[in-house]
Amino acid sequence: MTHKMLLLSILIFSMLSWSYGQHKDDRTQFFPKIELSVENIPHKANIWVFILAGQSNMAGRGLVEPQDTVPNTRIFTVNKQGDMIYAKEPLHFYEPSMAGLDSGLSFGKTLIKHIPDSISVLLIPTAVGGSSITQWLNDSIHREVKLFTNFKQKAELGMRFGTVKGILWHQGESDAKTKEAPLYQIKLSELFYQFRKIIGNQEAPVVIGQLGSYSTNPLWSKINDHIKYYVSTDPFAGLINTSDLKEKGDKVHFNSEAQRIMGERYALEFMKIQN
Repeated sequence: MTHKMLLLSILIFSMLSWSYGQHKDDRTQFFPKIELSVENIPHKANIWVFILAGQSNMAGRGLVEPQDTVPNTRIFTVNKQGDMIYAKEPLHFYEPSMAGLDSGLSFGKTLIKHIPDSISVLLIPTAVGGSSITQWLNDSIHREVKLFTNFKQKAELGMRFGTVKGILWHQGESDAKTKEAPLYQIKLSELFYQFRKIIGNQEAPVVIGQLGSYSTNPLWSKINDHIKYYVSTDPFAGLINTSDLKEKGDKVHFNSEAQRIMGERYALEFMKIQN
């Protein structure tokens, strides 16, 4: 099958999924109804793997719209069974009753504009809403997911398909508490050391998103200070600004537009580190 024929098939399947998507639940109205398997998986050397980790603003709580389910022949993800499929939002599958739009597909679509045409992108979802950094470090079971173990398993899955080129991280809302906030930077440093140890590369880029500026919790800004300081100490870490982005109405989660913009910023920041 030619590239054009494959793309046409993907678009037809996506249109069909929308037509079936007249759903009573606005949250899931445009969720894709069909998974498209990647039949001809590119050579391992031509797949760049990125791991998405953190809590709900990385797992995604934005409203999925039709534009978020239009796949690209160079952007893949994995399903719950570990099979490679063409990426459509939502990417995360750990919390089906809360799943929504994340930044992954936007990241991929931006990134492929800046890398060779021969390279495909594989997005590995590992974020779980409400998880604290201590839970990640302690490998706690949170919402039925053993956090660090799951990261390790998914990273190993990704490395079977390609090369892990970076980690996208957004987390900290659960640590914006009086006792936890002062320790955040130290724990962040330890967690990223452990993540990179799994990957086998202590110079693997890590791109971190700031918490939103819309929260009424003053400790969110303290977490952002810790993130900013950490990035200043790690030459292979990057920061994306979110101060201009809006929430979805709950003062906790970014809206759909913000998620797409964050994906673009993650990609551009990765390229800065990469270069």
